[in-house]
Amino acid sequence: MAEEHRCQAPRFCANNCGFFGSPATQNLCSKCYRDLQLKDQQSSSAKMVLNHSLVPPPQPLVSQPASSSSAPPDPVAVEAPRAAEEAKVSQPNRCATCRRRVGLTGFKCRCGMMLCGTHRYPEQHACEFDFKGLGREQIAKANPVVKGEKLDKI
Repeated sequence: MAEEHRCQAPRFCANNCGFFGSPATQNLCSKCYRDLQLKDQQSSSAKMVLNHSLVPPPQPLVSQPASSSSAPPDPVAVEAPRAAEEAKVSQPNRCATCRRRVGLTGFKCRCGMMLCGTHRYPEQHACEFDFKGLGREQIAKANPVVKGEKLDKI
């Protein structure tokens, strides 16, 4: 069986980079295999960040009253909040406070707003994000309560 492995001709990398690959690295050379692992690791960390997002899911814009009337909602009233929301989303390169164009130098706050250099601090744009609550949660997760067993008195 060992002779069979010795007689096999070396295979080129599956990415056609010109180096030899091995079955242990999915027929990739060491560099391509390392790049593949890094890409997988980054995609898994991105998925974790999306799953553990700090921003709560958006609430529905229009709530139906509990009454038994079957009248359809006013289309003008439904469209007005959507238009305002689309205006914020369509211009992510402007400061949410002063509407100054920020381009690539804009700062994204944890509350979700894009801000200029002047308004990037939470005090400057009346940030609604709970920084203290986030800190408390992180400390609670990092430092679990540890209690030892009580000793029996002799």
